[in-house]
Amino acid sequence: MRIERANYTLDKGWYAGPWESDLAVAVGYAHKGIDEPHVHRKMTEIYLVARGTSVLQVGQETVHLAAGDVAIIEPGEAHTFLGSSVDYFHFVVHLTGPGQEKPAADKSPVERSSLAL
Repeated sequence: MRIERANYTLDKGWYAGPWESDLAVAVGYAHKGIDEPHVHRKMTEIYLVARGTSVLQVGQETVHLAAGDVAIIEPGEAHTFLGSSVDYFHFVVHLTGPGQEKPAADKSPVERSSLAL
């Protein structure tokens, strides 16, 4: 067993993933919805909202999330957060595979216009 804790001095971070263990998933967190339009080629990204609210843009659709909500972003779906409440906190799970690099290796920036922004 191991226990990991969020670093509250950072906007986001990673608890664990395949870059450091035999885990087939990466598990991280964020204290705010970060506006960084991007897409993953191979990876499914799952956001689990633990506290607060946020606004997520996925393709042409704007989604309002609240505590208890889960958003599943499939490979190829461009997305970004547009904002979040001051008390916001979410967990993020990246479904990757053994031996894969950190999730950033599968992340590509996209133009805001591809999200109708």
